[in-house]
Order: sequence, then structure tokens, then C-alpha cells
Amino acid sequence: MSDPQGQRRHWQFDWRLMLFTGLFLPLLIGLGLWQLDRAGQKQQMLDQWQQDALDLEWTELVRQGLDSGRPVALTGRYGERSWLLDNRTRDGIPGYEVLTVFHPLQGPAVVVNRGWVQAPRTRAQLPVVVTPDGVLELTGRLSDYPEPPVLVDQAASPEGWPRRVQSLPGAIARAEFPELPGAIVRLAGSDQPGAFRADWAPDLMGPQTHYGYATQWFALAVVLSILTVVASYRKTGANNDNDNG
Repeated sequence: MSDPQGQRRHWQFDWRLMLFTGLFLPLLIGLGLWQLDRAGQKQQMLDQWQQDALDLEWTELVRQGLDSGRPVALTGRYGERSWLLDNRTRDGIPGYEVLTVFHPLQGPAVVVNRGWVQAPRTRAQLPVVVTPDGVLELTGRLSDYPEPPVLVDQAASPEGWPRRVQSLPGAIARAEFPELPGAIVRLAGSDQPGAFRADWAPDLMGPQTHYGYATQWFALAVVLSILTVVASYRKTGANNDNDNG
């Protein structure tokens, strides 16, 4: 290699540089491969869950255990009682998330998060929550109960329905409906029966996230390799003392 001043570049072995690269290059490649493996596992799990949602009845899903993020399909009726989860905003606008008890034709009732509604102008008012009648088919994903971020004393539940709450731990919901399982259902989208604004944030640890992490690790491995090669070439010539240090 040469530069415009006529100096030449020659490969010079630097054991410190090679030791650094030898330690970190396999680590970066290993992390990338691990993320690819995690992406494959997550995709396989999601595919199995999707198939289960089509093949298994609600009662069987409950018996197997309700994992957060798992897709479900339910056929049944909405109940008459809803909780309004307070302090939920969309685009900077205050509002509520509407959680209504749903009664499948078979199996235990479940709380369904129907999405977000805008709050009225005054706290004295509650939003009007219209619930469709009849037998409905819903699709969604299992989610955790909206627990408070820290352990706090739960205030006494107000009377009447719908009921405004700051959080809805499972124990509070089961005080009203003892048969409720250990998860709720978030509707799949705003086109679902009884849905409001149901534009949930995507799963932050889906397969695409792992693929993104893998790309980052492999990119770092490539950059490290390039920098090692570039740094291993030293200038030699009339103005260079051939310092190997």
C-alpha cells in the first residue's frame, strides 16, 4: 500500500492489537448468532401460539396456562360491567382504557381491554361506554393485569358501573368475578367488536427485534475487523523511522 507522499504501508504484527481483536471478534460473532437463535425460537413460539388459537378452545388454553402475548380467539358476550383505567393518554390527550368483562360460551369469564377513549372535559363526568349486544367473535392477545407500578394501598372501590380505577390488579377484579383467570385480553385492533382505539404498541421483543440486535453485533464485528486490518499497516519511508511500537 502507498500514500500520495510516496510512503509505503507494510503489514506489521502488533500482538496487543491481535489479542484485543482475538478476544472481542468471537464474542461479537457469538452474540449475533445467539440473537439469531433467539429470533428463531421466538418465531417458532409465535407460530405455535397462532396455531393453538385456531385449534384449541378457550377452556383448554386456560388449563394450559395463559402466557402474555399469546393470541386468542373468543366467542361469547360482553357483560354489563366495565372498569375505566384512568390516566391513559394518546397523542397527549387524557383518557381511559375500557376494560369490560367478557363471558365466553364455554369457559371462565375474562377481562377484555377494549382500547382507549378520550376523557370528558371535567373529572366529574365519565365517558359514555357503549357495549354491543349478542354473541360476538373476538380476537386478541393475552396481557397482564394493569398492576400499579409500586405496592400501594388500594383505595376502596367506588360504587356503580362503569368504575374508574387507577389500576386493576387481578385480586381486585376477582373480588367481583372469582372465576377470572390470571390474564386479560387486549383486542387485536380497533376493528374488533366493541373496540375503541386499540392501537397497542408492538411487542418489543418479537423476532424482528432479535434480528435487529443480531445485525448490530455482526456490524460491530465487521467494523472491528476492518479497523484491525487498517491499523496493522504502518507507514515506512524517508520520513519514517520504522517504529514498530
